[in-house]
Amino acid sequence: MTFNIGSQTGGVINNVTGDLRITGGQHGMVVGDDEARQAALDLRDGLAHTPLDQTQAAQAHARVQEVTTELQSPQPDRSRIARTLQRLTELLLKAGHLATTGAALVGPLRTLGSWLGALGTPLLHLLPVLA
Repeated sequence: MTFNIGSQTGGVINNVTGDLRITGGQHGMVVGDDEARQAALDLRDGLAHTPLDQTQAAQAHARVQEVTTELQSPQPDRSRIARTLQRLTELLLKAGHLATTGAALVGPLRTLGSWLGALGTPLLHLLPVLA
């Protein structure tokens, strides 16, 4: 038997031959480009209320600007965005601010991580379970 499956978009897609047994359920989140752009803006706004030293703030804002700029292109480079967001998240974790800012930063990062798909998995694993 041969499957010819074109492009698919969905939270969870299972393509199988025969039976598939799932225990424990499945869930997924589909995020569109417009939602990703809004999440980047929300992330920028969240950083404005995050107490970072001058160097950390400059680095964090530069990384968010990189993401925002890349998201404006017709076909954003998801791998570049993933690397930038991972560096930003590591900076915020090192500064100790992801645990204290809650949804202001974690929510937008989670949305962007979901938008990235498989490339966002490492980012999503860094996020605290707060938002």
